[in-house]
Amino acid sequence: MNEMRFEGRTAIVTGAGGNPSLGRAHALLLGARGANVVVNDIGSDPEQRHYPGAASAEAVAAEIRAAGGKAIANTDSVATPEGGEAIVKAALDAFGSVDILVNNAGISIGAPFDVISPRDIQRHFDINLMGMVWCSRAAWPHMKSAGYGRIVNITSSSMTGFANQAAYAASKGGAWSLTRALAAEGEALGIKVNAVSPGGYTRLVISTLEDDSPLLASAKQNLPPQLSSPAVAFLAHEDCPVTGECIDSVGGEVQRCYIARSAGFNERDHTIETIAERWQTVMDTDGALVVGLATMDTSGWGLRAYDGVDE
Repeated sequence: MNEMRFEGRTAIVTGAGGNPSLGRAHALLLGARGANVVVNDIGSDPEQRHYPGAASAEAVAAEIRAAGGKAIANTDSVATPEGGEAIVKAALDAFGSVDILVNNAGISIGAPFDVISPRDIQRHFDINLMGMVWCSRAAWPHMKSAGYGRIVNITSSSMTGFANQAAYAASKGGAWSLTRALAAEGEALGIKVNAVSPGGYTRLVISTLEDDSPLLASAKQNLPPQLSSPAVAFLAHEDCPVTGECIDSVGGEVQRCYIARSAGFNERDHTIETIAERWQTVMDTDGALVVGLATMDTSGWGLRAYDGVDE
């Protein structure tokens, strides 16, 4: 098989300045395969006390350039509309286009639901979810105009339920729903939007787990972050065959994660007792169907015109 390359494509990777980090691994792989790379990272998060050291977008960009690639650094925050616009503008100013967006930036603060502070709950959504919204929204008009784009949103297996990570899990679940919605909207525009649920020994993991945690030791030994990057790059490639999908990629394992709906039952006159009696039928996964995208072409919904005015 021919090597999958990215010459002529410009990729933005947010939250890519840490070492070790998933974002850095994604940026290095895209750069090694010929993409122009915008390495985005704010550097040091003043509100997160447990991250080791500081990230450096310029250090990762320099690594790419030293290996013969093309890269610039950007330190704007993904957490505001202005930050998203600035990140995309950096790509346009440096390379003239934005073809690929890897929404990787994120935080994770593990704490019981009744203990985590309101501020930290909000920050999960501002960075992990709204960061994807603002960066995607800034890149979208340029991808739409070009009739081409690839967006890869970094989710997490926590979105299916993880104790002491309610805010993180909810923000990553929102990222998965955003992926599906943008995929449905982008299908007619040449924009493919997918998600990757990765895992690895990273600064984020180090900041979350206790130093003597067996999970941390296992991750350090078995989960180098670069093992998640081929799935990200594949979904970012022009030959990507899918949109609206989520791929788990951890430690060399690559799997599809999807939403399915059981066959259940159909009885218009059902009651509460009917559901109780037929609960096993509702829950039975035999014959379950994968839930597809509801695109504008197939949904049949007529949307009211939107004038952009807040009421």
